[in-house]
Amino acid sequence: MTQQDGQAQAGNDPTRRVYLVIVDETPEAARALRFAARRAGRTGAAIHLLVIVPRGDFVAFGSIQATIEEEARDRAEMLAGIAAGSLASESGLTPTIVVRTGDGPEVVRAYLRDHPEVSALVIGAAGGPSPGPLATHFAAQAGTLPCVLMIVPGGADEARIDAVS
Repeated sequence: MTQQDGQAQAGNDPTRRVYLVIVDETPEAARALRFAARRAGRTGAAIHLLVIVPRGDFVAFGSIQATIEEEARDRAEMLAGIAAGSLASESGLTPTIVVRTGDGPEVVRAYLRDHPEVSALVIGAAGGPSPGPLATHFAAQAGTLPCVLMIVPGGADEARIDAVS
């Protein structure tokens, strides 16, 4: 179900709006996914889910390192499957799922560069004084993005997300 080569799956209509959602295990990612799902369902847009597997900070012996990386990728693919199921139940949409390894902002920028059909990057902000690393990074860099940046606030509950999406 995941794609590795970065090519868009079926339904690649260049005039169709595409929302890119960064998926991880945080509540802010779940809020971003909910917003994007509801918005896409109402506007006929497509959803791309990007799961980022961070590079390990250490290098173990070859086979141990390979096992660690494989487990991280398996976990990311499972997370993507859960997110896709949530998206399907919420909006009936089947997303394009991509799992990439690397530094979060670099992976997102590369994806946006390779996918000009993405019209909006949807990120959830964490509640509290810090919105989180991706929201902080992309909010500061919004003027350099090739698409619209949508940040779902950390304090937005489901009712509020539903009302504005």
